[in-house]
Amino acid sequence: MNQNSKWYKKGLRDGIPIALGYFAVSFTLGIVAKNAGLSAFQAILAAALTNASAGGYAGFTLISENASFLEMAITQFIVNARYLLMAAALSQKLAPKTSTLHRSLIAFDVTDEIFGISIGVKGTLNPFYNYGAMTVSIPCWAAGTGLGVLMGNILPQSLVSALSVGLYGMFLAIIIPPARKNKVIAGLVIISMALSFAFSKLPLISGISSGMRIIILTVLISLAAAVLFPVKDEEQSTDEL
Repeated sequence: MNQNSKWYKKGLRDGIPIALGYFAVSFTLGIVAKNAGLSAFQAILAAALTNASAGGYAGFTLISENASFLEMAITQFIVNARYLLMAAALSQKLAPKTSTLHRSLIAFDVTDEIFGISIGVKGTLNPFYNYGAMTVSIPCWAAGTGLGVLMGNILPQSLVSALSVGLYGMFLAIIIPPARKNKVIAGLVIISMALSFAFSKLPLISGISSGMRIIILTVLISLAAAVLFPVKDEEQSTDEL
């Protein structure tokens, strides 16, 4: 129990920058929700239950267009399909004895940023680390969305745009430290950026949804890295649940 408490507090600490970034970015999502006709309560509830940026934007946009449930389901699957890969990677970080309940709770909030800090944990991932990060990130995402509904049209557009790019700085904070320590990771990050830019410009591939492009690049780059630069399994920690 003491170990779980320590991991929870560490997750809280590491999750604070994510929460602040979420609060800023979700503000613009609230504006989209307001334009779709949602109330602040509806937007907050939707944000708290999904905690998704691209998925939330797509969902609110489809609501504004009176799309069918089938269209909503298909769109959400395509936009969020990359989380299947992230969840699979995180499952390999968990101790074999980790219960289905813990795995399910972690899966509830697999986001790009929480995945980034979780996969960077050395050794076995303790679920309470994720719970700590989720404790601060989910409320901030929901609160930012609600405030976006209430105040989004009052603030200057320049300020709203500035808030929208805050999360990109946090992404850099996640990838730069390991890239500085490992030249292979640094090279893979650069290659990923270059290929991502190329995929967004190439005639045929640019027509694919951004979520699907991320999946294709993730599979190809991860496969190449695993074949060319294999690493030994990390030592398991002793605080298995």
